[in-house]
Amino acid sequence: MTIETDNDFQQLKQIGNIVATVLKEMMQQTEPGMSTLDLDLIGKKLLEKYDAVSAPKISYGFPGYTCISINEEAAHGIPGNRIIQPGDIVNIDVSAEKNGYFADTGGSFVVPPSNHLKDKLIHSTRLALNEACHVARANQPLNGIGKAIQRVAKQKRFKIIKNLCSHGVGRSLHEDPKEIPGYFEPNDRRILRQGQVITIEPFLATRSRFVTEADDGWTLKGDHNNLSAQFEHTMVITKKKSILLTVA
Repeated sequence: MTIETDNDFQQLKQIGNIVATVLKEMMQQTEPGMSTLDLDLIGKKLLEKYDAVSAPKISYGFPGYTCISINEEAAHGIPGNRIIQPGDIVNIDVSAEKNGYFADTGGSFVVPPSNHLKDKLIHSTRLALNEACHVARANQPLNGIGKAIQRVAKQKRFKIIKNLCSHGVGRSLHEDPKEIPGYFEPNDRRILRQGQVITIEPFLATRSRFVTEADDGWTLKGDHNNLSAQFEHTMVITKKKSILLTVA
């Protein structure tokens, strides 16, 4: 969507803060030995506390309230009986709706103990998000987002998962522009617009450049030994610095 009124902006700020707060709380409450379903139910209670509704559940009939993906799972992991182990990379993606407005956020972290490779992957993915947010400005090429992500991935020697991308958001979970590549696409001539609401969510990995759908019909997985990470913000595009909505 494109923001047209101050009410649009205030409502998006509200739902953005909610999903950011839920993500932060879920990350803080993650412990080894709990199942991904246990963690998802924490998210469910928090969304209910703020009178928000799980976006993937109402939009696509997703089986959980949040998406929780571990290690080789890059995205859309269904909460279930998988037990979170020490050393796991856990990704939590929280998207929700309130008063007809949607926001989407995500983050990855290592359940201690970590190691150099995992720490570097987490740091590099967060850096890729920050760099992409910095170049996302009105009247600038949309493919500058992927260019910034690709530059960080190359510098840090990680792969980009090419069949996962950022997207528009606001009045629904996925809107135009529906596919914002996480790598540089020179033939993409689209231009970012003032007031446009989008997500940026880089996916970096140790081995896999593409993910495939698991037998559950939802979870997107890389190679068996692959590790991946994702960070995501919802933002408003302006001529100056983008306004991040998903901050707690």
